[in-house]
Amino acid sequence: MDTVEQVKAKLSILDVISPYVKLTKSGRNYKGLSPFNKEKTPSFYVNVERGTYYCFSSGQGGDQFEFIQKMEGVDFKGALKILADKAGIEIVYNGSGANKQDKDKRDRLYEVMARAEAGYAAGLLEGKGIEGSAYAYALSRGLTEETIKTWNLGYAPDAWRTVLEGLTAAGFTNAELVSAGLVKEADEKKGTWYDRFRKRLMFPIRDSAGRTVAFTGRALDPADLAKYLNSPETDLYKKSEILFGMDRAKDAIRQRGFALLVEGQMDLLHLHQIGFTNTIALSGTALTAQHLSLIKRYADNLMLALDSDRAGLNASMKNAIAALKAGMHVKAVRLPQGKDPADMALEDPKDLTARIKGSEPIVEFFLSVLAENEKDPHRLIMLVEKTVLPLISAIQSPLEREHFVGITARALGSTPEAIRAGLGRLPKEGQAPVESPRPTIQTRPMTVDAEKASARHELKLRAVAASYAESAIAKRVESEYNRIIGVPFPDVPPPEHYIFEAGIAFGEAPGETDADDLIVAFEKALLAEQLQAATARLRIAEASRDETSIKEAEKECQDITRQLSAFS
Repeated sequence: MDTVEQVKAKLSILDVISPYVKLTKSGRNYKGLSPFNKEKTPSFYVNVERGTYYCFSSGQGGDQFEFIQKMEGVDFKGALKILADKAGIEIVYNGSGANKQDKDKRDRLYEVMARAEAGYAAGLLEGKGIEGSAYAYALSRGLTEETIKTWNLGYAPDAWRTVLEGLTAAGFTNAELVSAGLVKEADEKKGTWYDRFRKRLMFPIRDSAGRTVAFTGRALDPADLAKYLNSPETDLYKKSEILFGMDRAKDAIRQRGFALLVEGQMDLLHLHQIGFTNTIALSGTALTAQHLSLIKRYADNLMLALDSDRAGLNASMKNAIAALKAGMHVKAVRLPQGKDPADMALEDPKDLTARIKGSEPIVEFFLSVLAENEKDPHRLIMLVEKTVLPLISAIQSPLEREHFVGITARALGSTPEAIRAGLGRLPKEGQAPVESPRPTIQTRPMTVDAEKASARHELKLRAVAASYAESAIAKRVESEYNRIIGVPFPDVPPPEHYIFEAGIAFGEAPGETDADDLIVAFEKALLAEQLQAATARLRIAEASRDETSIKEAEKECQDITRQLSAFS
């Protein structure tokens, strides 16, 4: 009998599923609420005789191995390992013995990490109730005693060989401790070993099955330049594959339908404390394809709650592009300047909760942030080309991509065609950026060449005044110009060819009102140009959600439109 059959013989499907789902007898089956979706009426059924389950709400089913794969986010080998351990069955490895040796080595590493974690945790508890201890520091950062216990936080003492001596006394070799990332060899003195973590608050990092594979240590000495220190990569720990907190967050991610991503352990613990148990954290690296594949086992939606400073926004952009390319839907949370999620969770958890509920799709998030911080329309366009267009380009769904093309066009007072032209100029993967002397996105013209028309009409008016100086028509032109512009008529003559054209158009002795059509055309063009600028300001105000600026821009647009309507 192979290992799979031994596990099935030892563990019924009821034994496997019951810890995850509360089941009640229903005829020949057992039923319960789906562990994969939120529901009020049970749609999850288990048949003990066949050894299978089926979830009608999510349309998936299988045996106990497939159930563990779904719930724990592991492959078949991982599910076999979990169930074999639960059944007390040793997995037999066939072949040359290399696989068996590799398993033995990994098992030793898991064991030494568990021993180290227990030692760190005991060290932290020794300081409970003592002022200035690591335990007191954890409490001062707003962590509760329950959080400290639940996450099994620890303390690496201010000593050079505590872990080294304790674990070698327990039978582990220096080579094993180095392989686990717990000790280092001194650079200047070969053969001398010392503890990697000293005087630090310790956060165990676990894989999705809950096994400790690494640590992050938070410095307790203010003079320590390395504020956070992570384990090096080992046979157990690949930072591109592990997300802090995933072992505890995966069920909540599945239930809520999205993962909430933060930058560090403190942010994560504070969010879990206020109920966001679907929070996971990065550990000093950007999101990778492996991270995203892990998240997508539980949900296709990702929410970013990273710091609001420049570095945090850059990280949000890079992580969002990676997630969008992986086919995920991405939102972001607006945090106040200078605040991180841990600050918000401590100071005003209701406000943070409201901000998370009001999170925006990543494209709208960046349009809003950029418009809030850049009031110049031209510079805003350049920032959008650099920041927002790559996000739109990364969206995999053509319909969704087109939706955000429209939103971006409206925010800039531009056209969807202009946004698509900008997207077409983005460099492909591995290609150098296309140099452009000016933005490819242009704002929407209110009339055909409105700005050029007003300048051209002004030159014609100046030509009339120069050609018929001191005449009635010249004085009327000068007077109307002053009324429209609000400044005296310029005494600088226009280019010579405009003067010739005026003489040809108006003859030898034009009447006082003969240039009135030109005056009206000039005023209309000028108003159209002003309306274009006011509309651009309105779009920027709307994108930044500045209610005062929105009202001011709306009134300006209404006033100019009223003036223009007088000409129709």
